[in-house]
Amino acid sequence: MDAPDWYDAWCDEAFSAFTQKQREITEAYRLREWDRYHYDAASRSLTFFDADGPRVAADIQVVGTISDEDWLWGWANSHWPAPAVRDMWDVRRFGVENGVEELTTDILRSDDLPGAGWMFTAIAARVLDGRGGYSAPSPEGGAIYFLIRSIEFVS
Repeated sequence: MDAPDWYDAWCDEAFSAFTQKQREITEAYRLREWDRYHYDAASRSLTFFDADGPRVAADIQVVGTISDEDWLWGWANSHWPAPAVRDMWDVRRFGVENGVEELTTDILRSDDLPGAGWMFTAIAARVLDGRGGYSAPSPEGGAIYFLIRSIEFVS
């Protein structure tokens, strides 16, 4: 894939910053402790529950999905409602403006698809100033990667 000379270092910085953000929101919002979660792509919401009801709510965007074979950007997947991927078009635009082919190619292959999913989520977080990410199993198999735009406890 074609990319400018600065892109690899930029991605490393993006992933490092993303990893720190992930640690912070996972700890602050106890994301590993809740009994279950529910996402609604159309309303861009991800909610975490315990036995007493909703506890944490996040505003999300669908970054993309992985299957057994490839990565599919959210903006390239007609399955998602437009609001669910609206901000991902800005990530694609960043790729176009900077000559980064992997950010503008609908479907990509990788030897490490989960790693690619997290890297693309980190890139989206850097471009869009996201708070973190979340990954959930996809109904079709594979996984969905979400960018967390904002997050808060539900009272």
